Formats: sequence, structure tokens, C-alpha cells
Amino acid sequence: MSDKPPLKLLSAQEWETLIEDFQFGGARRGKWNAAYAIIPSLLDQALSCILRRDFSSKLSIILFLEEFADSLFGVDDDGESNSRENSLLRVIDTLRSFLQTPVDGVSVGISLKEQMMVSVTSILISLETCSDRIPVRLLEGLVELLLMVVNRPNHGPDRQIRVVACECLRELEQAYPCLLSEIVGHLWSLCQNERTHACQSYILLFTSVVRNIVAHKLSVSILSNSVPLVPFSVPQVLLSGFGSVKEGSAGLNFKELRRALAFLLEWPQVLTPCAMMEFLAMIMPVAVALELQASMLKVQFFGMIYSFDPMLCHVVLMMYSQFLDAFDGQEGEIARRLMLVSRETQHSLVFRLLALHWLLGFNELLLKRDARKTKSLVDMNLNFYPSVFDPLALKAMKLDMLAFCSVCLDIINIETGLVGGESNGKTVVKLFQDGLVSVSAFKWLPAESTETALAFRTFRKFLIGASSHSDTDPSTTRTLMESTIFHTVQGMLVDVILQCQRLVPVIVALIDRLLSCQKHQWLGERLLQTFDEHLFLKVKIDYKLVTCFPMFDRIAENDTIPPRRLLELLTSFMVFLVDKHGPDTGLKTWSQGSKVLSICRTLLLHHKSSRLFLGLSRLLAFACLYFPDLEVRDNARIYLRMLICVPGNKLRNMLNLGEQYLGISPSPPTSYFNVQSPRSSHNVKTPRNISSFVHLERLIPLLVKQSWSLSLSSFTIGSNKSGYIEDIRDAEPIIEEEEIGGDSTIQILPEKDRIDHPPEPLRVMDSKISEILGRLRRHFSCIPDFRNMAGLKVRISCSLRFESEPFNRTCEVNLPAGGLDSVDTLPAMYATVLNFSSSAAYGSIPSYHIPFLLGEPPKNANISDQIVALDIVPLENGSGEDRRFRASVMIELEPREPTPGLVDVSIETNAENGQIVRGQLQGITVGIEDMFLKAIIPPDVQEDEIPGYYSELFNALWEACGTSNTGRETFPLKGGKGIAAINGTRSVKLLEVPALSLVQSVEKYLASFVVSVSGEPLITLVKDGGIIRDIIWEDMASPDDSDSRADFERGPLHLTYIEDAGERESIINISKRNLGSFLVLIFLPPRFHLLFQMEVSDFSTLMRIRTDHWPCLAYIDDYLEALFLA
Repeated sequence: MSDKPPLKLLSAQEWETLIEDFQFGGARRGKWNAAYAIIPSLLDQALSCILRRDFSSKLSIILFLEEFADSLFGVDDDGESNSRENSLLRVIDTLRSFLQTPVDGVSVGISLKEQMMVSVTSILISLETCSDRIPVRLLEGLVELLLMVVNRPNHGPDRQIRVVACECLRELEQAYPCLLSEIVGHLWSLCQNERTHACQSYILLFTSVVRNIVAHKLSVSILSNSVPLVPFSVPQVLLSGFGSVKEGSAGLNFKELRRALAFLLEWPQVLTPCAMMEFLAMIMPVAVALELQASMLKVQFFGMIYSFDPMLCHVVLMMYSQFLDAFDGQEGEIARRLMLVSRETQHSLVFRLLALHWLLGFNELLLKRDARKTKSLVDMNLNFYPSVFDPLALKAMKLDMLAFCSVCLDIINIETGLVGGESNGKTVVKLFQDGLVSVSAFKWLPAESTETALAFRTFRKFLIGASSHSDTDPSTTRTLMESTIFHTVQGMLVDVILQCQRLVPVIVALIDRLLSCQKHQWLGERLLQTFDEHLFLKVKIDYKLVTCFPMFDRIAENDTIPPRRLLELLTSFMVFLVDKHGPDTGLKTWSQGSKVLSICRTLLLHHKSSRLFLGLSRLLAFACLYFPDLEVRDNARIYLRMLICVPGNKLRNMLNLGEQYLGISPSPPTSYFNVQSPRSSHNVKTPRNISSFVHLERLIPLLVKQSWSLSLSSFTIGSNKSGYIEDIRDAEPIIEEEEIGGDSTIQILPEKDRIDHPPEPLRVMDSKISEILGRLRRHFSCIPDFRNMAGLKVRISCSLRFESEPFNRTCEVNLPAGGLDSVDTLPAMYATVLNFSSSAAYGSIPSYHIPFLLGEPPKNANISDQIVALDIVPLENGSGEDRRFRASVMIELEPREPTPGLVDVSIETNAENGQIVRGQLQGITVGIEDMFLKAIIPPDVQEDEIPGYYSELFNALWEACGTSNTGRETFPLKGGKGIAAINGTRSVKLLEVPALSLVQSVEKYLASFVVSVSGEPLITLVKDGGIIRDIIWEDMASPDDSDSRADFERGPLHLTYIEDAGERESIINISKRNLGSFLVLIFLPPRFHLLFQMEVSDFSTLMRIRTDHWPCLAYIDDYLEALFLA
């Protein structure tokens, strides 16, 4: 590679440009590196410019070398290991030449020489201390050069240069401990000979070397000068440890060290306050190592506490914290001195603040050692009350002192046995109230004023008291909530809210700070409970109440506070807004009504719906009916519907949707994927085997998995009606005589009165039939007509899960390095949509959305002890499988006919890598037992009347489905348009099953449908189980039952399972010994019924069945066999 041409000589202006470019960095700095091999040439030019007499920017170049030393002294392109060392040696040689240049005051000055020494020392220390070797040549050259400068004691003209040289040597000694240990005798001699102000630097240099000798326990003679000062050599003990000095085997020379320490203690009067602080910080560990009495230091330095320099006072406090026992008994003197400093106005504000700060820390130290010693501080509490003209910073420190005095007073009373005394509480309250007078202007100042912040800072100080963050015992917080000062602060905050509502945001910020702290969370909750108990009773309901809404939000967020009072207040406020609304209110009504609904939303998010339902439903209903603003009414209606219809967990999930508006469904995904984009064809996967690793399973398995379904085609030729039985028809209109015009009258006859309609016989019914029809009309009026309104729903609970490994392979997700052994590495499905369809008469089946689902871990992975925060509804199947990896799915069917069938399931979901997965899952089988519902209860039936209503309904339907004369009656359905008729069918079945097994099966599967139990033995058996409750208990069978039984035996549709007369006779004998009967009423959507009358005997049961939907009998036989005989 050809050598690059040398960089041209730079002028002073070019140097300024170069320095600016380096400081700016980036491209401006890079242009200097691109053109030439600038770094070596630039360093050479810089060093030569420093030595030029006609160059005026020497100081800028020196500072430039120090600032960019890492770049300028790095390894060059040739990679030579000693390139940096050679460059540093050139810098040291330049320093030597520069120091030898006489001072002319123009081109070379004392300040330039001082800066050159400081910069070279800084460059060497910053570049070489991080390496794993001692730069011997560099250290020897630089130290020797600095020693030549300091080895001229009492030389007047260069005394300031000697001071800087001593400081440079101190820094080198600190970077390389014991570097000057072998020449410590020479340094002692220099200290003794120096008589100018530079002696302070000599003393500090000698003290630092002695401290390192003691710290590393070197056996070095301090009085010996056998090793020459120059030429300087790095000590062997420093080289042997690569920067860490080995401890000497001979130990310390105590005699010489004590002599040196005695010499040093004679020189404090020549030290400045800052130097005194450094000096004492080095002397104290030496005194401890030499086992000297601390009283020697106390006698010599304690008097500095009465000085007017804060540094000297700080030195005394440092010494006190190091030697506590030596100052025993003088704590009161120190505290009084600091208190006087804080009160003397001639001192600077910084000194007075420091005095209070020191006094606070001083007493905290005393409190940890002996709480009784803080009594002197408590006695001085009157001296800490802020005065009128104290600056706010001083007031803040004095109020902190008063808060600390209250803590000390409580601790002293606890130790002396005066716990919870009334006088103690009054004293602490008086401290608080008297101290708060100095910042009482916060009541009329703006909420953002500094004095307001100071006042509430004081509130918090007195609130938390002794309950510090370092205290893990919760009893201190519990005791504090029962204290007098806590109740005083509570009452004062309530008064502040009532009198100065503009300060509510500041109080809310105080409570937020307490609630965010794990230690003081109880205090924040207790304050909110106080506001709930006392504030709501006193607050005035007007337009200014909206300023308290931030506080109401915090109360609504806290689930430990009952929401009753808050809801009552918000309801009263809504009534106020409605009453005061007028043409002059403008947007005020809308704004404040919206804020009330925002608090209602917060309540829904943080409280259980059952806790809120009564009060919140009243508030929202009032807003829906009477609030003048349409938007508020609509939003209130949405919240009310959600409160009534959506369960609590789902409701909270819906309200946590962020910016997505409720009630607005997103655009269909096809609208996006129809765009001709290269990514649309690559992001969708449709695996054929998706059902092998994504499983949708029923939570409650079917008793009978029917593989067939009875389908009846329409009997009308050319009809477009569906294949299920359509026995609901529209009611015929009642056509009456109308008068048209003034003279003519047209009489329109109903359908049945036309000539082509055959006449019907006159129907005569008794009171019993009339009563039955009345009950049936009442019942059918509650059944919705699915043709004109939403029908009854059948819900099938399922669970969705998927296996992790096949899902990762399908979606091409890379497995983590550690496998799938932890929860964090498991895959997940996002925004899953399940779509359902069926060829059976189930109506339109809504899709189901699952926001998040975690994959099942492999069977060999053990992650049972890991915690994952998933909001998944627990499964109730008792399978014992981990519920974190299952999502509940509810399939809602709206049957047009109660028949079994199959629901086809398709899935569309998103993987973590953005892949969209679509496919067909295994279908969900729908059985006849899924159609079993309880009969609808009219709204005017009370809860205690429900068993009687079900029993009467059963009897009415039993008669209607039998031989009763009700077959020609029609019953209007809910909605007023559709009517239905009852066409009954009967059947009978003999179940040879013991009574106990039958009762257990009924309790397990049909308990919710039992309306009555008769027979004393059977009643006793059922009551002992305790499962079937709230029904009619009949001790004896009614005569009507026996009559109906006899009628039934003569009925035309008697299906018997008896082959000969002998068996029939045995059944009759069994029936005579029956234990009792079950009456079971099952509603089959959309409007049918299934009735069981089970006559239970010891070893068999006679099952009488009646229904108004005869096709269901095809499935009932299989169901009963699976229920009782399996």
C-alpha cells in the first residue's frame, strides 16, 4: 500500500474548524479521516504547534488532545502494540520541553504549563488504568517530571505550578495505589520545608500516600530517604500485582506512622475548609488502623462546629458518624448548634438549609441508636416553627423537622408506656396545626402554586408518620390509621374539598401517590373510604360538583368501597342537570352528563355487576328516559344493556377495548384481502389437517350420540317452505261490520262464516276446561314467535384448545432455542373467529370471537408451576387439564324444531408471525337433551309462586295432550301475530331399574325439570338427597291421576312393551306397590313440551309420556335407555 501524503500544516483558523468538526461528530468528523491518515499526522502537528512560540491557540489544542484522547492515541492501521505508548511518550517529552520553556507572558504562560500537566496526567490515567498492565515507562517518565517540579520548596515564582504538580501526583497515587510509597520520606521532607501556601497540596499528597500504605499494610520506612527522588522507578510491589498491591509480610511500621500522623495533625490550621474535609476523610481510617483514641481527633476538631463555614461543620458531623462513642453526651450540644445556625438570619440560605438537613439526619441516627436521646430534639420543637418571612425552602425543612418531632414523640411515648394517650395525640395535632399556619395561604392560592405543593407535602409527611418504606411491619400502618393525627388530617382534607374545590386535583395526586406505594396503599384506601363516608353527605349538588369528579373516579376504581353512596350522589346530580337544563346551559349539560357516564364505566370495570346492579341500573334508566342530550341517552342505554345482558368478565373485556368503539363491528376481512397485493396470497394458510391439532370439544358429553335425525319433508307440492314442521300460523284477522259513508253499510264475514266453510259444532266447555285454557293462554303468551322476533336460545358450552408443536409447523414458526418448556415460548392464536353452520333447523348461528388463546405445551414439558396472566373462563368439566390453555366457546342455537343434528365449525385465526390460518374443525353433535329447557315463567309470577305455577302448567299440558277437549283451541304467542295449537301424543315405557338408581339419575340429569314428587316413600328418598328443591311435594296421589291413568290405558295411542297377559298382570301388581311418582315438565323450543309421569316401584318404573310434538318420541326411547339403563 502506497504511503499517503503528509497532512499539510494547519493554521489557527483551520484548527478551530477541525476542533468544531470533531465536537460535532458524524460526517463532519469523518471527512478528516477519509482524506488522509490524519490521526498520526494530526497528533504530530498538535504537539509541534504547542511548542511553537508564534502559535496562539495552544490552550485549545491542549484541551482538544485531552477531550479526544481515545481517538488520537489509539492503535494505528499497522496494528503495532506499542503505538499508543510511543504516542504518550511523545506527549510526555512535549510536556518536558514545554515546562523548560521560560515564561514570557505571551506565548508561554503559567496557566498553559498548569493545563499541560493536568491534561497529560488525565490522558495517561484515562487511557492506561483500564489495561491489564502497568505502563512503567509512562509512569516513570511522567512522575519523574512532576517530582522535578515539586522538588523546589519555597521557590516563590513557580509555587502555583508546584501546587498543580502535587495535585497531579495525588491523582496518579489514587489511580495506582502505593506508586509513591518508596519516596514517602522525601515527600515528608518537602512538607517540612515548604512555607508558602503550596504546603496544603504537599500535606494532602503526603497524607494520601500514608493512607495507601496503611490501607495495603506495606512495611515501608517513612523516615528513610535511601531511595533517590529522581530518577524515579515504579515500586516492585506495584508491578507484582498488575495494579493491585500485595500486602507486606512484615506489617506496618506503627512507630513511624504514628509519628507521621502526629506531624499531620499539627497542620490543620493551614488547610482551607475543602482541604480540611479531604484531609480528615483520609486521616480517620489511618487513626482507626493505628488504634489511636478517637478523643484525640475530637479535641482537635470538635471546635469547628462553631465555625461559620458549612464545610467545617460537615467535617465535624463526618467525624461524629465515624466515632459515635467518642461523642457520647455531646449530642445535645451538636443539635443546639445546628438549630441556632438555622435560625440566624445572617447566615446564607444554603447554610441554614444544610443545618436543618444535618439536624434531621443527625436525629435519625440517634433514633436508631437510642430513641431517648431524641428527647432534646422534641423539647426544641418550638424553635422549628416557620416564621413569616422564611423562604419556602426553609419552611419545607422546618415542617419536615416538625413531622419528625411527631414521630419521635410517638416512639418515646411507646417506650415509656404511654401508648395512645390523649395528651400525646393532642401534642402531635398541635405540632401539625401550628406548623401549617405558615403555609395557610394555600387555601386561596392557585392549585399549582409552590406553597400549595408544600402544604400537601406536609400533609403527607404527617400522614405516613413513622411508617417508612424500610419498615416491613404492617402493624405500624395499622396503628397509624387509628391515631389522632390521621383522623385530624382526614377531617382537614374533607374540609378542604368542601371549601376549596379547586384543590381537588392536588388531593387526588396525594392519594395517587399513596395508592401507588405498596407500603402506604392502605392509607390511600382509608382516605377514600373517609371521603365516601363523610364527603358525600356534605357536598353541595350544583355545577361545581364536576370539580370533584377526579376524586369520584378514584373512589369508583377502588373495589373495597361500596358504590352505593357514589351512585346515589351521581343520580341526584343527574336529576339536578335535568331540572336545570335550559336554553342558556349550552354544552354544559352534555359535558357533565358524559363525565357521569365515564364514572359509571369506571364502576363497571372495577366492581362486580351484582354489586352495582340496583343503583347503577336506576341511574342509567333515568338517563335513558329523561336526560336532554341525545348522545348521553344513547350511551346510557348501551351501558344499561351491557349491565343487564353481559356477564361481568366479558363486560370488563368489552370496556377495555381502548379506542375501538362499542357496537361498531370492524369491516369484514374480505374487503382487505380482495385487494390485489403480493402479500395477500402468502399470509393465508388453509391446512387440511387443522382438525388434528385444533380441537373444539363439548364440556358436557351427550348421553346419546344420535347418528340420525328424523326429517319430514313438506307435504305441499311446490312449496318453498323448509323441511321442518311449521305449525305456527298467523292469527286470522277479526273482521267486523264497518260503516262506509253515511248511508251504505257493508258486512264482511270472517273466514269461518263463509258459505264454502263447513259449519262447526257448538263447543261447550266446563269450568275445568276453561281453567286449563286460561293457564295455557298465559303460558303461550310468554313464548316468542320466532318468525317475528328473536326466538329461544339453546346454548352448548364447548372448549377450544390447540397443540403447540403441530401449530408451529403449520404456521412455519421457528421454535425457540430452549424448546417449548416455558409459558413464554408457547405459541398463541390471536383474534380467533369460529363460524358455525348446520343443515338442521337451528336458524342463524352467530360466530364466536376469542381474542387470545395460548397453545398446549408438549406432554413432556413441565410448566405447571409457571404463572401466566390469562383471562380465561374456568372450565367446569373437572378434567383436571390446565385451564390456561383452553378457551370457553358458547354455541347459540335458535331451533325451529327440537331435533338432534350436527353443527359444522370453521375457524379463522392469526398466528404470532402474521399468518392467517383457516380450516374446518370437527363438528359439534347436538342431542335431544340439548333441547331441554325450563318452561318460561310469566313476569307477574312471584318467586315463591313458581313451584305452584309449574305444577299447574304440568296438569294443564297433561290434560291438553291427552283426551281433553282442547285440541281445537289456538293460543296466541308473544308478539301478537302468531298462534299455535296443541296436538297431543301419548306413550308408555317400562323401565326395569331399581328405585335408588332411578332417583339418582333423575337428580343428576332431570332435577331442574321436576315439578312435583308424590308418595311419602319417594318424597323421603328425594329429600334426603337434597338436590331437588323448590317443587310441590304431594304425600298422596291425587284422584285425578288415577283417573287419567285409567283413561290412558284405554287411549288409542297406547304403546306397550308387554307381550302377554302375565306380564301385564305383574305390572299391575308392581304399580300397586309403587313408592310414588315424579312429574317432569320439559320445554322444547320453539314451543313444544315433553311431559313425564314416572311411577316408581322398588325394581321397576312405569314411564308415561305425553308431548305435543310427536317426532321427538323417536329420540326419547334412546335417551331414556341411556339415562336409566346404561
